[in-house]
Amino acid sequence: MTGRNQTVISEFLLLGLPIESEQQNLFYALFLAMYLTTILGNLLIIVLIQLDSHLHTPMYLFLSNLSFSDFCFSSVTMPKLLQNMQRQVPSIPYAGCLAQIYFFLFFGDLESFLLVAMAYDRYVAICFPLRYTTIMSPKLCLSLVVLSWVLTTFHAMLHTLLMARLCFCADNVIPHFFCDMSALLKLSCSDTRVNELVIFFIGGIIVVLPFLLIILSYARIVFSILNFPSGRNIWKAFSTCGSHFSVVSLFYGTVIGLYLCPSTSNSAVKEIVMAMMYTVVTPMMNPFIYSLRNRDMKGALGRVFCKKKILFSL
Repeated sequence: MTGRNQTVISEFLLLGLPIESEQQNLFYALFLAMYLTTILGNLLIIVLIQLDSHLHTPMYLFLSNLSFSDFCFSSVTMPKLLQNMQRQVPSIPYAGCLAQIYFFLFFGDLESFLLVAMAYDRYVAICFPLRYTTIMSPKLCLSLVVLSWVLTTFHAMLHTLLMARLCFCADNVIPHFFCDMSALLKLSCSDTRVNELVIFFIGGIIVVLPFLLIILSYARIVFSILNFPSGRNIWKAFSTCGSHFSVVSLFYGTVIGLYLCPSTSNSAVKEIVMAMMYTVVTPMMNPFIYSLRNRDMKGALGRVFCKKKILFSL
């Protein structure tokens, strides 16, 4: 890159979290514990679904992919955050920054599409229980998963290539804990209008449309469960759907607020906190909300441990 007031940027400096130095070790331990919880919880779900034949159903196909997505989504940012918290100069190479953008978008989009598929699966299971196995055929479920992976690949590649064409001047300090697209656009000395339009329109389709579909699915579920004859069943369904929707709202609400409806009054600290909600908190909560609380997963865990005990006793 040559030109007036331009230099070749080989790396970026990540300012990380606005934490006082005396609180650094405390927050390091907190984030390390949260990351390990995310990794172990999602790995446990993936292993259980693979080992227990009772869980080879459409819902758990989506759950295993969601757990893999959460595992990778958290691993895109958290290891670098933890590493930089222990370094004097928290830097990331230019190529590493682009790679982080790609995988961040890829696994974030994948989670979004999988949440839609899971909401549709619950809608069919509750509203059309007798036709569930016919509608949610293995072919349809596999097609939904493959389509999710394909769409996320192209969307992540589009934003990464658009970001790679930008020039960056002398300022290479990113006031964030990862290579956030909005923060990088502010640093660029190129025309970023194309990037901003693509984020708004394509990002709106990728994020807002799935969110609306999830809301529609849960709305139909609520109308259906209100007709249940048993009050206990109504409470159980509302409890399950409520916990699911709370995590969905946290994920989509922060993403939409940060990227599609940004406010000029948002401080860097506020944006970092909002980013923490969907990059750290949501992947950690998903295993508990969607899987580890339900009876099937607890049964699978018991069966797997029983098999292990029998094998060790022989």
